[in-house]
Amino acid sequence: MILTILAAVFVFGLLVLVHEFGHFITAKLTGMRVDEFAIGFGPQIFKIRRGETLYSLRAIPLGGFNDIAGMDSTDNPAGDRGFCEKPVFSRMVVILAGATFNFLLPIILFFGIYATVGISKPAPEPILGAVVEGKPAYFAGLQAGDKILKVNGEVVTSWESFTTKLKSAEPETAVAIEYERNSTVGEVSITPEYNEQSQRSLIGVQSSIIYEPQTIGAALTLAVTQTKDILMMMLNALVDIFKAPSNADVTGPIGIAQMAGQVAATGFIPLLNFAALLSLNLGIINLLPVPALDGGHFINLLIEAVRGKPLSPKALAYTQRFGVAILLLLTLAVTTNDIVNVILK
Repeated sequence: MILTILAAVFVFGLLVLVHEFGHFITAKLTGMRVDEFAIGFGPQIFKIRRGETLYSLRAIPLGGFNDIAGMDSTDNPAGDRGFCEKPVFSRMVVILAGATFNFLLPIILFFGIYATVGISKPAPEPILGAVVEGKPAYFAGLQAGDKILKVNGEVVTSWESFTTKLKSAEPETAVAIEYERNSTVGEVSITPEYNEQSQRSLIGVQSSIIYEPQTIGAALTLAVTQTKDILMMMLNALVDIFKAPSNADVTGPIGIAQMAGQVAATGFIPLLNFAALLSLNLGIINLLPVPALDGGHFINLLIEAVRGKPLSPKALAYTQRFGVAILLLLTLAVTTNDIVNVILK
């Protein structure tokens, strides 16, 4: 539980902090007045003022926020340095900067991993790198680090031979697995469960990982390519969700926190990879054209650029309320889904 909490705080905190820093630095660069840049939410536990900006650390270490003066045109104490008084292009840059920084973070994380640790590859040895909680291998008592010796009496010589023997086993039939742990040999009986997505039976284990070092240039190229490929995959998945909403399997904060804990149990590098994936996800979601999200703000600015004047405060208020209502309904839906899938199961 403690690991799950720490992993969730790290991942959510990193993602939102990077997002808000994007808004903060571009607001500063375009001459806007930023009254406060906060890390976390809730009561202030530390604060320091540098120039016109108050930098604060708050009690709940999840994300952060910016207080950019003049976001509301009816309440602008900063004069020509207020957000609402800046050119449309400058405001567009600030609004898009949060998601942009979320897209840049995975490149930085992947580059750091590839340049220092290398590319992860499955180890050839039949040694368990991770056992997925709640899956057949977990209930049978297998643990990370166990070396697989035999499957149904047949000798296992590599990870590939282990997975091949599992695939060839009869569906929904118990498999005898002999393993070695701390120089002691043991045996368990496991009934694999059929996975619709991969179209085969699985027991819920992952191979151990080895890393292949990369040069700086190769690491940067791979980081950009990896980020691009994952981003395209996520966009295609988003299109599929809009095409068939009933088939969507959406996870909320509770489910993501649980996954963060499971990933953290396998190591810090996998947790960084997980944070990179979520950062791309956050960037995409924030750019959806929904009022109250950055994408909705950007649409309002596009309308202002075409009309030559902003929407009326009344119209903006209605769109914001509509957007907040949509976000509340979505939050309720994904939280309910999390409670059913994570807590009640």
